[in-house]
Amino acid sequence: MHHGMLTVYKEAGYTSSDAVARLRGILRMRKIGHTGTLDPDAEGVLPMCLGNATRICELIADREKEYVAVMRLGVQTDTQDMSGEILHRIPDDEIPAAILRSGKGGPPQKETTAEETGEDRSEEYMAGKNREDMIEDSILRTASAFTGQIEQIPPMYSAIKVNGKRLYDMARKGITVERKPRRITIHALQIEKIELPFITMRVRCSKGTYIRTLCEDMGNALGTGAAMQSLLRTRVGQFTLDEAHTLDELEYFAKNEPDRLLPLIRPVDSFFADLPAAACTEDALRLLKNGNLLTREEFRFLAGEEDPQRQWKSTEAFDLQSLPGIDPGEQVIRMYSADRSFYGLYRSKGGAGGRSRYTAYKMFLPEL
Repeated sequence: MHHGMLTVYKEAGYTSSDAVARLRGILRMRKIGHTGTLDPDAEGVLPMCLGNATRICELIADREKEYVAVMRLGVQTDTQDMSGEILHRIPDDEIPAAILRSGKGGPPQKETTAEETGEDRSEEYMAGKNREDMIEDSILRTASAFTGQIEQIPPMYSAIKVNGKRLYDMARKGITVERKPRRITIHALQIEKIELPFITMRVRCSKGTYIRTLCEDMGNALGTGAAMQSLLRTRVGQFTLDEAHTLDELEYFAKNEPDRLLPLIRPVDSFFADLPAAACTEDALRLLKNGNLLTREEFRFLAGEEDPQRQWKSTEAFDLQSLPGIDPGEQVIRMYSADRSFYGLYRSKGGAGGRSRYTAYKMFLPEL
């Protein structure tokens, strides 16, 4: 039994569930969970939780994500990507004129001004710009209009449930139901390449963002319509593309070089490396193993070289709001035994002397 997180590079053709099933066979263990669906045609980072790390699948899925997407202008499909049935299409040579006719573009809920973007939109400046520059300006302004908090209507081809039924099951039967808009955050949207009809963009966004829908909405704002051509997920929270391995690679390591596989499994406490670490006394180990309350006298905080996960610390503080049920002002800490075995997260409960009592919040018993 392995405990920890493994960063898988999901290749096209696999569903997230397919990837879990194959990894179970590779590692010969059942207790494996993925951290959120990634479309079958999409590729990239898919963190897997092994053993007792399955308790944090949802916490990882809630983290900020980054994608590199290629958007295909001039096409609209029923799935919002190029795997679906084409509903509308305009010739490639008509796309530039459609973009120029669309004006500044952008979704109705957010307009941009020259002052916000820092652009010069004076008549003298625009008169001196050539056609290609004006098309690029329109695309960049539209991208700017889709940053920040925006509303997005989830696609019919998605795993969201309505009245207990998956939307994609209804969509495959030709049923369309009303979906309520969801508020999402696009932290950054950078246009990396424009080679019409294709636009490559890098998107950093909150959970619940559908890049397919973003492509279609941007295409509509540009007056051309659009569908997602390809999608690569480059990051989920602290899990990045450079540490991801394909299932074929992991299978090879498991069969032939197990010593290369084990270091790829990140310990579960590394996910919480930015939280303070503490070690209980020998006398309090029995209480810790049972998830009992610990007083301040029964543990001490670790610092510097003492911290078992110091190599995973980042420059950003852990977002306590991402932990369900934690009240403002509470402290959450990693709790270890004296020999530095990780047992779980504890939370402060206050008391006459301030933070004097700590109770178990989420346990990851090493014996299990």
